[in-house]
Amino acid sequence: MPEFKIAIATLGCKVNQFESAALSDRITSMGHRVVPFSGPADVYIVNTCTVTGKTDFQSRQLVRRAARANPDAAIIVTGCYSQSSPEHFSGLDGVRLVTGNAEKDRIPDLIAGIAVEAPALKGATLMVGDIRGQSKISELAPGSFRDRTRAFLRVQDGCDSECSYCIVPRVRGRSRSLPLELVKSRLGELAAAGHREAVFTGIHLGMYGRDLDPAISLLDMLRKIEKGPSLERVRLSSIEPLEVEKGLIEFIRDSDFVCPHLHIPLQSGDDDILAAMNRHYDSSLYAGLAKAVLEAVPSLALGTDVMTGFPGESEKNFENTLGLVSSIPFAYIHVFPYSDRPGTAASAMRAKVPAEVKNRRAATLREIGKQKRESFARRFVGSSLPVLIEGRKDRETGFLKGFSGNYIPVLAVNADSADINTIVQVRGETAENGKIIGRIERNGR
Repeated sequence: MPEFKIAIATLGCKVNQFESAALSDRITSMGHRVVPFSGPADVYIVNTCTVTGKTDFQSRQLVRRAARANPDAAIIVTGCYSQSSPEHFSGLDGVRLVTGNAEKDRIPDLIAGIAVEAPALKGATLMVGDIRGQSKISELAPGSFRDRTRAFLRVQDGCDSECSYCIVPRVRGRSRSLPLELVKSRLGELAAAGHREAVFTGIHLGMYGRDLDPAISLLDMLRKIEKGPSLERVRLSSIEPLEVEKGLIEFIRDSDFVCPHLHIPLQSGDDDILAAMNRHYDSSLYAGLAKAVLEAVPSLALGTDVMTGFPGESEKNFENTLGLVSSIPFAYIHVFPYSDRPGTAASAMRAKVPAEVKNRRAATLREIGKQKRESFARRFVGSSLPVLIEGRKDRETGFLKGFSGNYIPVLAVNADSADINTIVQVRGETAENGKIIGRIERNGR
């Protein structure tokens, strides 16, 4: 088989990033060479996202960029945007294959044929099935993450919820979980590859294991993997408010294995908007949950998502969100202006909020988020934090950087190449722009 140069670009969530890494690993094992997307390649793979209109636009731009870089190359489009709207790509120059998420695993085996025939092919082959019919999670996984210190491990995919603004269940299918034994073996592979930390990812992570036979919860899974040989620590990605149970909070409090970091989406602090979003909780429940989490684990980094400009959101609704967000000591806030997704319930709602209002509200929340991020970092000046040192340097200072267990970016003044990919204790000396600057404690000092 001839060797082809393959370039991959990824948009969107950690699940997409995991799947691109798995494709890269498989492609490399087949004798091909993965090259930067910015340069010449024989085949370009664009792994798309469709969570907002902006990511739709970015996906199409990446396809056009690939066509300009090599007009004779074959372009493969996959991911959530191609799952929802394959016809948006079939007529673009250079696109030879459009797949959905269920067919993503087949891409490595199709590359050779597509690359050889690319100049002669006219138009694109569409390979997009009904993702809702998938009952098992894909087992395609990377053995390592060559360009990352922290690994990702997808343990769950799909979503059974019906948030009124969200298209994800239509493009990811129903909730599916990685069996416990495969979770253990994947962690072992990542540890053997030299990784110290893995981030557990999923589309709806808190639903982990409910589809398995016998069923198992996320908490039960964590308890079982903590006892075996594995990585030094794992981190949880986003978990919905109603799935953060008391036992999980207590487990994080008592564990050295699971990082003290939870990302619990809020979306809105107004009860009427939450109901319209079909979120199934109210602001008082969320406030009580945040209080319980932070009282149990005071050092924990609590992050959240907040949406502005949902249809019908008035100034009063926004003020309620502003008040709740201001009252909770979040470590960081991800802010998203509402993006209309055709086919969702919210798309049919009237009283759309003008773009300038959405953006103004988002800017207000982002400023609050910036202040909270800086305040959280300052709390740990003078403290010793476990930090996984990465291979990248901070652009401004040149210091090696990493993340603490509670998700604070840390710049280590005295770190050197021997510290890369190790978890070290760093004592914070100052905090700037939400980052801690400190020194690795060596020989007990």
